[in-house]
Amino acid sequence: MSLDEIKEILINKFGEDILLESEVESTPPMLTVAASRIAEVCMELHTNEHCYFDYLACLTGLDHGPEQAKMEVVYHLYSIPYNFQLALNIVFPRTAEDTELFEVPTVSHIWRTADWHEREAYDLVGIHFSGHPDPRRILLPADWEGHPLQKDYKEQDYYHGIKVIY
Repeated sequence: MSLDEIKEILINKFGEDILLESEVESTPPMLTVAASRIAEVCMELHTNEHCYFDYLACLTGLDHGPEQAKMEVVYHLYSIPYNFQLALNIVFPRTAEDTELFEVPTVSHIWRTADWHEREAYDLVGIHFSGHPDPRRILLPADWEGHPLQKDYKEQDYYHGIKVIY
């Protein structure tokens, strides 16, 4: 299997507009796809017998900060039968505090490992995954304010009477 074969599978299924960028030289090779269609793309990569990405190794949320006004999610996929790794990337607008949050479709119905990875990305970076079965915080207390890995995060002074900043 090659990156070109994967691109051909996706273009045949979804059309040329599905691929926004391709990085052959990165390790692993990376494809950037439309954020709103990530669940459809992942389902195709998971179920298509010519690629069969049966393992989601990791899902990483990134905040580029208010200046760049964008966020990313990187999905690290592995096809055990074809021994091939792929990074799938989506980029979407970072919303201001007083506006409605951008939502990324969940892939937890495709790979169960996405359940906890998406909860972590929500908890620490503030990315919301629509359709997630259990969108609670996973590392911080439920009443914690903000998302600590956002570039403009300001920690609270006290949490239940305990000084947070030291």
